[in-house]
Amino acid sequence: MTLSGPHPRRYIALLSLTALGVVYGDIGTSPLYALRECFFGPHSVPPTPANVIGILSLVFWALVLVVSVKYVAFILRADNRGEGGILALMALLVPRDGEPKRRRWLIVGLGLFGAALLYGDGMITPAISVLSAVEGLNVATPVFEPVIIPITIVVLVGLFVLQSRGTAGVGALFGPVMMVWFAVIAVLGIGGIVRAPTVLGAVNPAHALEFFSQNGLAGFLVLGAVVLVVTGCEALYADMGHFGRKPIRLTWYSIVLPALLLNYFGQGALLLAEPGAAHNPFYRLAPSWALYPLVALATAATVIASQAVISGAFSLTRQAVQLGYSPRLEIEHTSGVEIGQIYVPQVNWALMIATIGLVLGFESSSRLAAAYGIAVTGTMATTSVLFYFLASERWKWRSTLVAGLCTVFLGIDLSLFGASAVKLWQGGWFPLAVAGGVFILMTTWKRGRELLAEKLSVVGVPVETFLTDLQSHRVIRVPGTAVFLTSNAEGIPLALLHNLKHNKVLHQQVALLTIATGEAPHVPDHERLTVKPLGHGFYRLVARYGFMEDPNVPALLDQARPLGFEARLLETTFFLGQETVVPGRRKGMALWREKLFGFMSRNAHRATAFFRIPPNRVIEVGAQIEL
Repeated sequence: MTLSGPHPRRYIALLSLTALGVVYGDIGTSPLYALRECFFGPHSVPPTPANVIGILSLVFWALVLVVSVKYVAFILRADNRGEGGILALMALLVPRDGEPKRRRWLIVGLGLFGAALLYGDGMITPAISVLSAVEGLNVATPVFEPVIIPITIVVLVGLFVLQSRGTAGVGALFGPVMMVWFAVIAVLGIGGIVRAPTVLGAVNPAHALEFFSQNGLAGFLVLGAVVLVVTGCEALYADMGHFGRKPIRLTWYSIVLPALLLNYFGQGALLLAEPGAAHNPFYRLAPSWALYPLVALATAATVIASQAVISGAFSLTRQAVQLGYSPRLEIEHTSGVEIGQIYVPQVNWALMIATIGLVLGFESSSRLAAAYGIAVTGTMATTSVLFYFLASERWKWRSTLVAGLCTVFLGIDLSLFGASAVKLWQGGWFPLAVAGGVFILMTTWKRGRELLAEKLSVVGVPVETFLTDLQSHRVIRVPGTAVFLTSNAEGIPLALLHNLKHNKVLHQQVALLTIATGEAPHVPDHERLTVKPLGHGFYRLVARYGFMEDPNVPALLDQARPLGFEARLLETTFFLGQETVVPGRRKGMALWREKLFGFMSRNAHRATAFFRIPPNRVIEVGAQIEL
C-alpha cells in the first residue's frame, strides 16, 4: 500500500498507527536489553558517571545518524516502484544488458547475502525479545527463575502456531498496543530523568568522543552492545511498500524516536543514581507495583515485534521464489483483502525450531545478545554499498555528495560490525552460519536453473522448424486445448515433443505459456499478458509478474480471450515438464552443488498448486537431464 498524491489526515493517521505496530516492534523493544548490555554484558564498561553519559551520547547519535538520517531520510528514497527491502533494492540495481557480468554478480551477491543475513535476524529476534521480557519476572522475585525458559518457550510456540491463522484478526490490535508501549516507556523515562536531569547533556557528541579516548579498545568494543538500539531499522525499508514513506517517517519522528530517547536517558539517569541497577535498568525504572503489568505489556510488545520479523521472513521468501533464487514453496494467503499477508509453512517451522533451540542453548537474553548484532550490521553495510551504486549511477547524484554520504554511512556500519565481530565465538557465528547456508541454497538454485535452461534449449526445436515438419507429417489433432508451461519463451518445449513422440497426437489448439518474473514488484494489468499466434493452432503466451505477485494460470486464460486466445478451463489440459536432474561431471557446478540442486528440485512445491492449476487437468511429462 503506497501513498501517492494528497490523502485525508485521518487516513494518514490510520496508516501511521498501523505502521507503529508492524514496523517499529523490533527497534521499539530494544530498551529491554540494549543499555543493560553496555554495562552488564561480556564487553561492558563500569557504570561510572562519565561512562553512562558517554554511552548515552553514543545511543543518541546512533539513533539520529543511523535511523533518522540514513534510513528515514535517505534509504527510504530508494523504492522499487513503491516497494522496499534489500531484494527490491537488488532487483532495482541489477545491471542492464551489455554491462559486465562480474559487476552483475557483485551486486547480486551483495544483495543475496544481505537478504540471507535477515533470516538469522528472524531467528534471534523472537528469542531475545520474548526472553528479555519474561526475565522481568526475576526483578519482581527470584521465585520465577526456574520457569523463565519454559514460559518463554510456551509464548514462542503459541506465536508460531498461530501464524497459519494470519495477522488479519489480531493485526488491528498491534498499533494500539504499541502506542501504549511507547507511552509507558516514555513516562518511565521521564520519571528517571527527573532524578538526574544532567543526563540530557549527553546530546553533546563531545561526550561520545571523550568516552572513546578514556576507554580505548574497551570503548570500541562496547559498540557491539550500542548496535542493539538500532536493530530493526531494516524493517523501515522493507515495509515501505505496505505503508509508504510518509506514515513511516511521521511515526518515527513524532512517537518512536522521542519515546526511545526518553527511556534510554531515563535508564541512564537511574544508573547515575543507582549503579547497581545495571543488571536490568529497564525494569528497575518501574515502581514495584507496576512490575507485573509491565512484564505483561513487554511480552505483548515483543510478540508483536517477533510477528513483524516472522512476516518479513515470509515476504522475503516469496520475493526469493519469484526472482528465481529459491525453489517453489507452499505460500498461503491468510487474508482475502491484504495481499501482503502470507504464510509459508516450511519457513515458519524452521524459524520456530531455530528460535526455541536458541533459547535452550543460550538460556538468557544477555547471552543471546552476543549472537545479535552481526546479522544486523552486515545487512546495514550491504544496504549502504547498494545505495551508493543506486545514487551514483541510477540517480546520477553528484559524486562528491554520494561519496561523502556513503563514507559516513559505511564507516558507522563497519565500526558497529567490527565491534560485533569480536562476539563471533560467543554466538555471533550463528547468524553468519545461517546466512552462509541460505546464500549457498539461493545461488545453487539460481545457477542450477540457468544450467537446466541451457540444457533444455539445446534439446529443443525451433518453432519454424517444428511447424514446417508438422505440415509434412500427418498428425492427429484432437478437440480441446493444450497448454504447455515452459520457462523458455522461444522454441518448442521438451514436454510437447515427448508427448507427441509417445502419444502421436496434438490438441486442436496449443498454447506455449511462459511465466516470467520481472525486476519490478508489480506489473500493470495491461502489461500482464501478450498473445502471439504462430499458425496451425499454435499460440505463444507470455505472462509477466512482479516479484511481489503470485502467478495465476486460470486467471491468465480469462485475460487471453480479448487478445484472441479462447480456451475454456474444463476443456483445457495442462502439460508440465517434470525434469529429473542427474548430477554429471561436465562443466557446470561442483558435484556436491549439483546433488544439492537435485534434492531441492525433488522437494519443490508442486507446480499445480503454485500456479493454481486444477490438479485434475494436469499431465506431467518426465525427462532426465544431466547437468
